[in-house]
Amino acid sequence: MNILIVEDEKSLAKEVQTFLKNEGFTCDIAHTGKDASEKIYVNQYDFLLLDLGLPDYEGLDLLKEARDAKQEAAVIILTARGSTDDKIKGLDLGADDYLAKPFSLLELSSRIQAIIRRKHGLKKTTMDVHGFTVDLTNRNIAFKTTVISLTKKEFDILQYLLINKNRVLTRVQLTEHIWDNALEVDYDSNYVDVHIKNLRKKLGQYAEIDWIETVRGIGYRLNLL
Repeated sequence: MNILIVEDEKSLAKEVQTFLKNEGFTCDIAHTGKDASEKIYVNQYDFLLLDLGLPDYEGLDLLKEARDAKQEAAVIILTARGSTDDKIKGLDLGADDYLAKPFSLLELSSRIQAIIRRKHGLKKTTMDVHGFTVDLTNRNIAFKTTVISLTKKEFDILQYLLINKNRVLTRVQLTEHIWDNALEVDYDSNYVDVHIKNLRKKLGQYAEIDWIETVRGIGYRLNLL
């Protein structure tokens, strides 16, 4: 999951970034609305954590700009403002949740997980996938009672395929959502292919994994039909 933290308070932004990275997320930071606008234009994010009180931008204007640009990221507004009007305006513009400052990092993580489940139709944090059990909260996968060791990137790819089950994801989509910055990635490389190969090899020791399908010339799909 790729997250953009839009927060002008640098210490808070860094604290949130460190916490979420330890939770398995990939995080960019923007301290100004201009910087956030540029990052939103270039990258595809799964989440925007949006402070309303930016030094150069009205946060609600940035939210509207993101929606007008067809950004499909879920948005959680983070703000010290207590106005009900601000909350209503943010939700009306397409925000998914609202968290008042100061907030608990554990509560933030819980709300992110709840939005992920809601958006992708996941009713629980563990899923049975063709004989494997995937734990989205603890970020592990097991076959029967055996926990299988995956690297962070391997699990990131598996999770992203899982929450987009039965959809074809291009190599570019996978790359943008798994690596930190789309501008730094060489799309002609075989990063994704190597990780998929390793993922298949590890899971294939326990059961057939033909449900991780290669869509020739495009990318990959995880079949759960």
